[in-house]
Amino acid sequence: MKHSKTTARDMTEGSIIRQVLLFSLPLMLGNIFQMLYNTVDTLIVGNYVGTQALAAVGSTSIIVNMAVFFFNGFSVGAGVVISRYFGEKNLKGLHDAIETTILMTILLSAAFTVVGVLSVGFMLRFMATPEDVFQDATTYLTIYFGGISGLLIYNMGSGILRAVGDSTRPLIFLVVTSVLNMALDLLFVLVFRMGIAGVAIATVFSQFVSAVLVLVLLSRTQDIYRLSWSDLRLDGKILKRIFSVGLPAGIQSVITAFSNVFVQSYINFFGSACMAGWSCYNKLDTFIMLPMQSMAMAATTFVSQNLGAGKERRAYRGAGLTIALSVGVTAVIASGLFLFAESSVGLFTSDQEVIRFGAMFLRTNVFFLLFNCVNHVMASALRGEGDSRGPMIVMLLTFVGIRQVYLFLLTRLIVNAPRWVGFGYPVGWFSCFVLMLAYWVHRHGLPWKSADR
Repeated sequence: MKHSKTTARDMTEGSIIRQVLLFSLPLMLGNIFQMLYNTVDTLIVGNYVGTQALAAVGSTSIIVNMAVFFFNGFSVGAGVVISRYFGEKNLKGLHDAIETTILMTILLSAAFTVVGVLSVGFMLRFMATPEDVFQDATTYLTIYFGGISGLLIYNMGSGILRAVGDSTRPLIFLVVTSVLNMALDLLFVLVFRMGIAGVAIATVFSQFVSAVLVLVLLSRTQDIYRLSWSDLRLDGKILKRIFSVGLPAGIQSVITAFSNVFVQSYINFFGSACMAGWSCYNKLDTFIMLPMQSMAMAATTFVSQNLGAGKERRAYRGAGLTIALSVGVTAVIASGLFLFAESSVGLFTSDQEVIRFGAMFLRTNVFFLLFNCVNHVMASALRGEGDSRGPMIVMLLTFVGIRQVYLFLLTRLIVNAPRWVGFGYPVGWFSCFVLMLAYWVHRHGLPWKSADR
């Protein structure tokens, strides 16, 4: 394979902090852009299609997210394997891993499409979807699952690029197709009057464009990660390694997302103003978590590449520095939101009662996210070394188990107050921090000691 001018990022050399920042920044910008265009999608549906359509899209988001989260676990697994071969400079292993990953994605996309379309009715009935939005929800989900392969192929393709250190071009593709999605939303809804079907078709079409862009790039590049369609095959050994990392990561993401439905049910008890305040807080919470999530993804690639290159000390030093960087950036953002909590919540609403609830949740919880920085970066570093089961067990035990036990006992035996129900998030974060740190010490010793090995 020819590779005159590489677009990959070799994270086994150079300044660790610079490598992590240059890798993380495009990811963070992409996530922010994704949030913005999702907001525009919601505005278009709510203002130009109708309340039932808006409710239909909202009610289906958990189904869509669970499918995507589960598949993204496999993207993490493939990324770890590909990063390891890239760090080793094992061109044959890299070649076989990419071909196996793409064929696996095609087969899984077909399975997700068939199962998704056939189970739309069952999933909506299971969620007790109201009859007045059931038809719109059915239309949206059927079209979405019918074209979900575009999203899955893009996610896996961009995962391959990130595994070799390229987080910039996935951002460019995301920006292009996000703008396309917004334009098609307006065209199909305002001009062609296609309603919720038009929104779904715009989304699916844009996702297929992103899939085509990433596949064309992988097929035409002259770099060492070029995709050769004639060599597509499933390598059993590589597939097993992908599943060993990807399956636990996918299961953990799905169960954690599903468990948050029960957290919402506790909040709903306090009425619409509290619910709206909690919703505003969650939007801000998602924003605060973007840097730590981006740096956690960088930690996965960094650790995997460096372990592949035999640079164990650099790998774990990078994990430690990434934790410190994540905590520092999050602390700055958290401080600003703590000081300007009312103004921040006020970006989403002018209702003073909603602002009061949102600011209360924000000020109570925001600094506990510093523990979550450690959780996410450590978990990602462990996945980067091939250990996905340990982080899965710790996160399910704390984010789901301990959090739900806390909420159950609190509301039935102690006090049923909004502030302390919302504190269920920090309870999960802090207990995860304690167990994750204990698990890391068990495997590697103290973080500052393991970084010096």
